[in-house]
Amino acid sequence: MNRTYDTRFLDYEVSNIIENSIKATLGSQSYQKTKVNTWSAHIVEAILSSLARLNKPFKYIVFCVIMEKNGAGLHTASSCLWDSTTDNSCTFRWENPTMFASISVFGVSN
Repeated sequence: MNRTYDTRFLDYEVSNIIENSIKATLGSQSYQKTKVNTWSAHIVEAILSSLARLNKPFKYIVFCVIMEKNGAGLHTASSCLWDSTTDNSCTFRWENPTMFASISVFGVSN
């Protein structure tokens, strides 16, 4: 078995984890500002838990934004200095008629 492949941060693998966590938490919910803190905490914890089960040599940083669709704009940017041969990131955007969520996961090699 190729050890390098086993320990890489695979963006498609992480993207699937993010998507599953968002769908499990938000599903067909409508935006409710009183629930956003609970939803975002649950999504982040679910993602971290799933990533930990991959048993890969990474420290993970997960960033979650849930925003009501009301015509407001949101622009974000992030930057890191890291080892491009091992470290990586993945951003996933999800939306429904009342809200959108943007999740970024950074995997930094131990």
